[in-house]
Amino acid sequence: MQNFLPHPTGGGLARGIPAVLSVASAFVIWEIYVRVSGISPLMLPAPSRVLGQIVLNRALLWDNTLPTITATLAGFTLSLAVAFVLSIVLDFMPCVRRALFPIFVVSQTLPLVAIAPLVVLWFGFDLTPKILLVALVTFFPMLVALVDGYESTDPEIEDLLRSMGASRRVVFRTARLPSAMPYFFAGLRISITYAVVAAIFAEYVGARAGLGIVILNAKNSFRPDLVLAAVVISSALTLVLFAITATLQRVVLRWRNVGDGR
Repeated sequence: MQNFLPHPTGGGLARGIPAVLSVASAFVIWEIYVRVSGISPLMLPAPSRVLGQIVLNRALLWDNTLPTITATLAGFTLSLAVAFVLSIVLDFMPCVRRALFPIFVVSQTLPLVAIAPLVVLWFGFDLTPKILLVALVTFFPMLVALVDGYESTDPEIEDLLRSMGASRRVVFRTARLPSAMPYFFAGLRISITYAVVAAIFAEYVGARAGLGIVILNAKNSFRPDLVLAAVVISSALTLVLFAITATLQRVVLRWRNVGDGR
């Protein structure tokens, strides 16, 4: 089980140094290229110019980041609840799984660029369509991860519990659900990276505020520096959510291993 756990803080920081250096090197190369080539800022603004726009437009970016965070967290919470409930239903009722799982797969083949305008048309420009789009995009990885996690339970453990008179609910709670936790967090990490993108795209299609609106307005005003500033904010938001998820995984799985006496 330890393979699924992030490294302790010190080790995690050490392991993150190569990634930080590679990203920093990319930005340095980008900055040097823009200055040496003399390319127009309307084509490719330098990282320093993008950072300047973040500072200069910090109030605008903050005011539009809050709606994006709200849509992301609300949609992801809905997605998490739906995925968890559906995974239990599918695990307890194999016939329902065979009937519904293909529908869930088909739902993921629908192009977001086609379905997003329809959702906005049906539900308006408020928070509801953004929540629904985030949930639609993020629930499937968690659902699949949970279902696969239930199936990974050691059959010998289940047989032992049943031989002791445990009911299906007890077997699920004490064996199948704990076995699914590493899979669940893997799906959670994948889904959280999609959530912010889905929220911004929903805003881009139709909303009153949000980073998607900032990107759209900046694009229409030929302001690539402001577009990239909003992109940097959205990337930072995604990284923060991913880090929170990884921390939660470490805490939960470590507590479980302690509870198991490992």
